[in-house]
Order: sequence, then C-alpha cells, then structure tokens
Amino acid sequence: MTPSRPYLIRALYEWILDNDLTPYILVDASFQGVEVPPQFIENGKIVLNVAPRAVQGLDLGNSAVAFEARFSGQAQLLYIPIQAVMAIYARENGQGMMFGEDDGGETPPTDSGPAGDGKSEGRPSLRVVK
Repeated sequence: MTPSRPYLIRALYEWILDNDLTPYILVDASFQGVEVPPQFIENGKIVLNVAPRAVQGLDLGNSAVAFEARFSGQAQLLYIPIQAVMAIYARENGQGMMFGEDDGGETPPTDSGPAGDGKSEGRPSLRVVK
C-alpha cells in the first residue's frame, strides 16, 4: 500500500483552512533531503506556517511538500520530504495530527501466529489521539 501520510496531510490542511485557522507543519530538519533555512532550525526541528497567505506555489505532493516563503524578507524555496513532516496542526488551537516514524506504507503481516491461532504478532491496532 502507499503511505497514508501525504493524504492525511492534505486532508488536515483543507480541514484547518475550512475552519479559518492557520496550518503549521512541524518538520524534522535533520531528515535527509530537507531544504529549509538553517538559521530557523531549533533542536533539529522547524515549524513552518503553510497558510496560503504565507507561501507561494504550495505543492502537497505524495513524496514531498514544496513551496516558496519569505524569511527575513528573502524569498526561499523549501523542500520537505513527506517522511520529514512530523505533524500538521492549527496554530490557534493545536488541533491536528502527529505522525509516527512507522508510517512507511508497508502492508502489515497477515500470517498466523506461532500457534496457528489466526493472530498476527504485527497486527495493527487503533489508539485515541488527542
């Protein structure tokens, strides 16, 4: 299966905008391929405002988020591989989603457990995220 992260990012982005809030993304700036202004990185992470009024040419693709933004008056092109996006949330109330490192899109194992009881050790589970 394809990873769900890019689809969730796009859906949450639209939801945040539909509620007249400001979408922010939290990025792991140490991830290979991330191109962001290094002077704004703190503790290996950077928070970026991706509201339409703050960026130009926003592309929320399946493999990366890319756009142009101004930092200290200078236009810069930013490129963030989709796996480097750690969260997307609304600035005003913090509602959104944090992503785990394991969202790689692999299909979970479907074989039986060691006793042949139909249970899989790698079986996915659901959890409440607040």
